[in-house]
Amino acid sequence: MTDVLSAPLVVEFPFTRSLGPVQSAFLTGLRERTVLGVRTDDGTVLVPPVEYDPVTANELRDLVEVAPTGTVTTWAWNPSPRRDQPLDTPFAWVLVRLDGAGTALLHVLDAPGPDAVRTGMRVRVRWAADRTGAITDIACFEPYESEPGTAEPTPHTGEFTDPVTGIVTPARLDYVHTPGRAQSAYIKALEERRTVGERCPACRKVYVPPRGACPTCGVATTEQVEVGPRGTVTTFCIVNIKAKNFDIEVPYVYAHIALDGADLALHGRIAGIPYDQVRMGLRVEPVWSEGARHVDHYRPTGEPDADYDTYKELV
Repeated sequence: MTDVLSAPLVVEFPFTRSLGPVQSAFLTGLRERTVLGVRTDDGTVLVPPVEYDPVTANELRDLVEVAPTGTVTTWAWNPSPRRDQPLDTPFAWVLVRLDGAGTALLHVLDAPGPDAVRTGMRVRVRWAADRTGAITDIACFEPYESEPGTAEPTPHTGEFTDPVTGIVTPARLDYVHTPGRAQSAYIKALEERRTVGERCPACRKVYVPPRGACPTCGVATTEQVEVGPRGTVTTFCIVNIKAKNFDIEVPYVYAHIALDGADLALHGRIAGIPYDQVRMGLRVEPVWSEGARHVDHYRPTGEPDADYDTYKELV
């Protein structure tokens, strides 16, 4: 019986996006300690602003400035802040309707404890010392003794010197992954530079990597089958954008490879051949990373290309 593996896993992707005129004005305004909203067709002031009316779908451009003070409409206490959250001490997540706004803004409230937070309490913006044009330019909200504001929002052109035109949002997920019995056996076989799949007892297809059950027949798979090491490129793509923390020069080729004896193609990088010479049917073999338990890339074997009919079901 193979011991089931378990390990921490991080999935991270820095999402880069450009900003339209409304979002650009909002974030640039935060850099300049100015909170902007946008007025909808019915006169409601939305903070944060959006570019299209949520009711009529008309384009919105009527920017206004609202106050940096407001009222908590609802809240939740966070006793254990996580990595990269706005504060490293316990805080409250709050929805704050800024004075002059018709909607609430989600942010955090710096308070000594949950007993110090209540719906209806008055708060104000605490600005970050270093501001770059991001929602984090509001470091947090803090309690503020005042009467509810009645001032009307004032028109704003949305024009600033050196406007922010794009942002990078790091999306990250940290979790513990347990691959299960079938994939644990697959990973351990890779340590021995072997590739192991499992055969369905009904349809007799061999799945690599194994899933522990046949996706077609719905029955458990337990019979291990060693496949490869050689295989056939079934389809591929040319990568022209360099990924962060991935030390491979572009362009390079990433392909689906049907290992000999397998009925499911797996992913792999193709090297040892100019990227524009990679083709469907190319016969390849693995090149293992030194000291690692995975294949670094696949290279051509020099064999004649496989006939399309031999791998067409795996494209």
